Amino acid sequence: MQVTETLKDGLKRGYTITVTASELDAKVTEKLVEAQPDVEVKGFRKGKVPMAMMRKQFGPRIIGDAMQESIDAAMKSHFDGSGDRPAMQPDVKMVGGEAWKEGQDVVVQMTYEALPAIPELDAGKIVLDRLVVKADEASVIEALENLAKSAQNFEDKKKGSKAKDGDQVVIDFKGTVDGVAFEGGTGEDYPLVLGSKSFIPGFEDGLVGVKAGDALEVPVSFPDNYGAAHLAGKAAVFACTVKAVKHPVAAEVDDELAKKYGAEDLAALKGQIAGRLEAEYQGAARAVLKRSLLDQLDKMVDFELPPSLVDAEAGQIAHQLWHEENPQEHGHNHAAIETTDEHKTLAVRRVRLGLLLAELGRKAEVEVTDAEMTQAVLAAARQYPGQERAYFDFVQKNQQVQQQLRAPIFEDKVVDHIVAQAKVTEKEIGKDDLQKLVEALDEL
Repeated sequence: MQVTETLKDGLKRGYTITVTASELDAKVTEKLVEAQPDVEVKGFRKGKVPMAMMRKQFGPRIIGDAMQESIDAAMKSHFDGSGDRPAMQPDVKMVGGEAWKEGQDVVVQMTYEALPAIPELDAGKIVLDRLVVKADEASVIEALENLAKSAQNFEDKKKGSKAKDGDQVVIDFKGTVDGVAFEGGTGEDYPLVLGSKSFIPGFEDGLVGVKAGDALEVPVSFPDNYGAAHLAGKAAVFACTVKAVKHPVAAEVDDELAKKYGAEDLAALKGQIAGRLEAEYQGAARAVLKRSLLDQLDKMVDFELPPSLVDAEAGQIAHQLWHEENPQEHGHNHAAIETTDEHKTLAVRRVRLGLLLAELGRKAEVEVTDAEMTQAVLAAARQYPGQERAYFDFVQKNQQVQQQLRAPIFEDKVVDHIVAQAKVTEKEIGKDDLQKLVEALDEL
C-alpha cells in the first residue's frame, strides 16, 4: 500500500493511495478464511468448504468490502502519521473505477483541506470586566406591580357602561354557518377578555362597545388555515347575549398576592423577585463579558483558514439572514441566495474563533458530560410538549442534532476556562447601563 503526495498548497492537500492487486487479494483471502468456519455449502460439512469454492462463490461480494477497508486503513495511517486533521470530509475518488477489473491495482485520489496549526494563546493578557448589577427597590416594585396585574380580578362596571379593550364580557353565544350551528360554536356564561385574541379574528372587535343586556350578531370569517378544515375560510355569524361587562382590577400588593405565587409573605416574594432579576442581570452580563472576550481573541490570534469552512459558514449566514427577512418562506424552494462580502467577513470571524476555541478546549481536555447533555436534551424537549419521548428518540438517532446541542455547552466551558486565566475585575453598574451594553451587542 502506497500513499503519494500530489498537492500541498496552503491548507490544500492531495494524495494518491495505491492498493496493489496482491495486497487486495491477501485481504480478500483473510476475510474468506475468517468466514470459512461458519460457511455451509451443499455437499460439504460446515467449515469444510474448499477455499477455491469459497473464493468463487463469495469472492466478488467480498472484494468491495476488502477494497474499502484497505483504503480506510491507508487513510487512517496517513492521518495518524502526518498529524493532519481534515477540515471537512475528504473527497475520495477511485481512478478508473468503472473500468477496474479484478487483478488490477486499486488507485484512489484523496483531496482535503487540513485544519491549520493554531498559535499559542497567552490568556493572561486578556483583560475583562465582570459586570455586577443589583436588583434595586424600584425594579422589584415594578415586577410586583406586573404580578399584581397578571393576578387581576374583574368587577362589574357601572350600569350602562360600554365594553372596551381589556374589559371582560360575560356572554352566551351561538355560531352558525349558512344558518346551521356547528360543533364547538356554542357557549354559555363565557368570560372573554377583549383584546386577548382568544377567539377568531373579528369576534372580539365586534363586541367592543357593547353593554350588559345587549343582544347582537357578530359576523366573522374563519381563517383559511383554521384547524377545523370544514370551517376554514367560511363566513359565520355568532348570535351573542351580553350578560355582564367588567373592568380589570389589579390585585393588592400584599401577603395574599405573595401566597398566590407560592411565597410565605410579601417580604419573601420580594426576595424571590430580587433573586430572579439578579439572575437575569447575571446572564446578560455574561453575554457582555463573552463578547468582550471573543473580540479580544479575534484580534490576538490570526491564522490561515480552510476556504471550504469559510464558504460553508458564509452560505449558512446568508440563508439565516434571508429567512429572517422572509419569514413567510419555508424550506429551500427559492432561488439561490448569494453571499456578500459582509457574510464572508462574518464567516471568517466565526470560523477563526470556532477553530481557536475548539483547539483550546482540546488542549485543556474540556468535555461535555452525559449529565450536561441530558439537561440540554430535556431543555430542548420542552419545546415539544406531549412529544418529549419522540424527541428523545430522535436525538439518540441523530448525530447532527446531538452535536448542535453539545456545541454551545462545549463553547461555554471553554470560555470559562479562558476567563479563569484572564485578568478579571468586578465592576458594579446599573441595570440601565447594562441594558445599553446588551443592546450594543451586534449579531456576530
